[in-house]
Amino acid sequence: MLRRLYDWTMGLAAHRHATAWLAVIAFLESSVFPIPPDILIIPMVLAAPTRAWRVVAIATVASVLGGMAGYAIGLFLFETVGRTIIEFYGYLDKFARFQDWYREWGGWIVFAGGFSPIPYKVITIASGSVQLDLWTFITVSIISRGGRFLLVAVLLWKFGVPIRAFIERWLGPLTFLFVVLLVLGFVVLKYLA
Repeated sequence: MLRRLYDWTMGLAAHRHATAWLAVIAFLESSVFPIPPDILIIPMVLAAPTRAWRVVAIATVASVLGGMAGYAIGLFLFETVGRTIIEFYGYLDKFARFQDWYREWGGWIVFAGGFSPIPYKVITIASGSVQLDLWTFITVSIISRGGRFLLVAVLLWKFGVPIRAFIERWLGPLTFLFVVLLVLGFVVLKYLA
């Protein structure tokens, strides 16, 4: 099922309404959809490098709006909808610990989640369920999601087609490593400084 969904999404990148589809995918990925918008961003930027910044802006705005929908699911519909989504992605057993992290780290969890391979919808729903300050959530989402999409676009814009395989293979692990190092830096500052 996921393979068919992936193939369908890849086909959207060549569609004449690709930017509209990008907005829809980025919105839904932040609240319920399992396929990240990167798979549309990559072929769209490769096809028209001069429009890379427009693609990043569309993906960022739609992702943050979708994140706000995920936040609302966590805030108002956690027991009926949010729990089902979290369970679908296999994070329900870790969710209580995740909520504790939110109480301690707040916006930093959102920042890390915007870059990491953790499904962003888990982050958005968790943010609403613990009632993270909405403006903090929005601001950090803009920075982290925009930063992630911008990173992909800049690499594609600068290096073109050869970087596509590298991005598809290593972006998740590299951004995860970056987030781990960032979090460790904050832990060191908090407890050792």
